Amino acid sequence: MPCSKEFATRKEWKANYFAKLEAAIRNHSKFLLVNADNVASLQFANIRAQLRGKAVIVMGKNTMMKKVIRGMMEEFPEYEKVLPLLVQNVGFCFTNGDLKEMRDLIELNKTAAPARAGAIAPVDVTVEAQNTGFGPEKTSFFQALNIQTKIARGTIEIVAPVYLLKAGDKVGSTESTLLNMLKVSPFTYGLEVQTCFDEGSIYDPAVLDITEDDIRARFMQGVNQIAATSLKIGYPTLASAPHSIANGLKQLIAVAAATDITFPAAEKSKAFLADPTAFATEAAPVAVVEEAAAAAPAEESESASDSDMGFDLFG
Repeated sequence: MPCSKEFATRKEWKANYFAKLEAAIRNHSKFLLVNADNVASLQFANIRAQLRGKAVIVMGKNTMMKKVIRGMMEEFPEYEKVLPLLVQNVGFCFTNGDLKEMRDLIELNKTAAPARAGAIAPVDVTVEAQNTGFGPEKTSFFQALNIQTKIARGTIEIVAPVYLLKAGDKVGSTESTLLNMLKVSPFTYGLEVQTCFDEGSIYDPAVLDITEDDIRARFMQGVNQIAATSLKIGYPTLASAPHSIANGLKQLIAVAAATDITFPAAEKSKAFLADPTAFATEAAPVAVVEEAAAAAPAEESESASDSDMGFDLFG
């Protein structure tokens, strides 16, 4: 009898889970696929509280999530692309809001954690040079880790930074003990966003950091490449047309400069070629005017004559 009751309870729990996931899929057009490794229950509760009213987190066994999705494939065929992603300890963060906002809220809820023996280091760990505060009796412990130390004022001091672990290394008991002795919590744990799903499109979370300026710069880079290619092969396009017109105008001005032909855009160039000295004052730096104004009274008459010869063109 107890076994029958337990079976009924488990069956009921599965039915509730299936209904919850199905409702989440139907009611939301977006989700973040998150990994929950090393996330404690209290931390998970805090994340749910932060996202309440904005997103719904649904975790569960991969086999159960896949079963629900396969049962809804006719209604949501775009979810077929999600099935291969359901590996390891992952779950859904469903929302109809902005995915970047949800990602940022999730990132804010990461907590520092000590390096426990047997854990895989998610990041490189370096112990900085410092005075440990430990007495000389601990010297042998640091020697076992090949850490250079010295005794300063009766305590052990690490004389140079120590590259202790690299990402992917398994934390040993000695490394764990050292970091705990130094009260260093080198790791941060929280939900890790692995994939974004937005109305059938799947993409990397890095896309969420692309700004309008990035899109504009990439677009202009493409326009420049099209214009350069069009000019090279002599095939006019909207991107190359302004450059073709400008180049054509330059050629017309060159022809006008070498002949008696003239038109408004060429008049200044022809005038310059006829009398370059008339344009010399236009290129004079402003500093010349300032130096003339600060000159000694004996030079004022000479400066005035210079002004009459062309500096008044700035007026």
